[in-house]
Amino acid sequence: MNADIYHRPDLAHDMAKRLLSPGVLDQGLRSGLFLSGLRRTGKTTFLLQDLIPALENAGALVIYVDLWSDVSVDPATLIHAAMRSALQDLQTPPAGLRARLQGLKGLDIGVAGFTFGFEVADLGTPAGVTIAQAAKEIIDQAKTDLVFIVDEVQHMLTSDAGMALMQSFKAARDAVNARPNTPGHFIFIGTGSHRAQVQGMTVQGKNAFEGATSVEYPTLGEDYVQHVLKTLQQEGVKVIPSPPVASQAFGLLGRRPEELLRALRTLQRYQNHEADQYLPVIATTLKEAAADMEIKKIEELGNLACAVFHHIAKAEENASGLFAAAALANYSSAIGREVTADQVQRIAQLLQDYNVIFRKGYGLYAVTDPFVQQAWREHVATLAPPASILSR
Repeated sequence: MNADIYHRPDLAHDMAKRLLSPGVLDQGLRSGLFLSGLRRTGKTTFLLQDLIPALENAGALVIYVDLWSDVSVDPATLIHAAMRSALQDLQTPPAGLRARLQGLKGLDIGVAGFTFGFEVADLGTPAGVTIAQAAKEIIDQAKTDLVFIVDEVQHMLTSDAGMALMQSFKAARDAVNARPNTPGHFIFIGTGSHRAQVQGMTVQGKNAFEGATSVEYPTLGEDYVQHVLKTLQQEGVKVIPSPPVASQAFGLLGRRPEELLRALRTLQRYQNHEADQYLPVIATTLKEAAADMEIKKIEELGNLACAVFHHIAKAEENASGLFAAAALANYSSAIGREVTADQVQRIAQLLQDYNVIFRKGYGLYAVTDPFVQQAWREHVATLAPPASILSR
């Protein structure tokens, strides 16, 4: 079963136009754009397959980095590596990039490509060039906009270096965009899997991108489901549900394309006339199984991990007081032994390493995926006393 990539050219073209040539009502995009949406809903596919090509077709240079490509590496390290790679490509452009650069306003980049007044290898070191200086030199030579996209941007807040880098991006934005008659602008785009976390990066006064535009990622809808069903018909797949039932299942699965395809593969065990009867059951089962996998990660860490995770999961937005006396007393009651703040600190770090919670700021934590947060709440609600102490 092969449902080809579903492209969203109209959405990408509109977004690129508003970013690169903002009207009066879109001027806030110059301060940055933050897109939030649940995991596996197609954000990264949209960025790579649609938005980046649309930005490049409109003449912009784009640098992209995915902070979930290696969660064991500090976000600042991944970002600096991506920028050094982009700078090296500009110094010795491969054929495709060279052709595109030469098409920018008749730009003549010369045989050797761009020449920078700094050592590219030093970027990210204490004695190296700043992102602001690098951005200005790129834009001055390319005479076009530079768009920096950070996928899963909330992970920048998990390290001091990442948080400092957010200030560096702000400095680059201000240094470039405030110049009179600048030949291009510096545009920052951040995407993330947690609505509250990503929005918080733009509204709290202590954050570098306070005032930037924060919107929810437009999830795939019925048009995507129609595309999948049409593709299945073209491939000769035998068991195909009706569009309304397929759309309902897609919604139940959190509008995650991978999960819909998994449900449709499972559906092939049945007869075509049973498709509408069994797809909702399959979707419900897959939804519960996906949540159970995440919950199992937590439970395998032990009772204290469950208690700490619950303290975070029951909060509507950000959980605080993980190490307060009242919280320690609750953990102790839940697991039947005394708990210290140091033990909770170690558990909190493990939960972060497992990518199930996220440190948003000093003393503030949140669940990485709200889908898992809701599943956990439903999970503890089914526990019988005395285990139900966690649900208090």
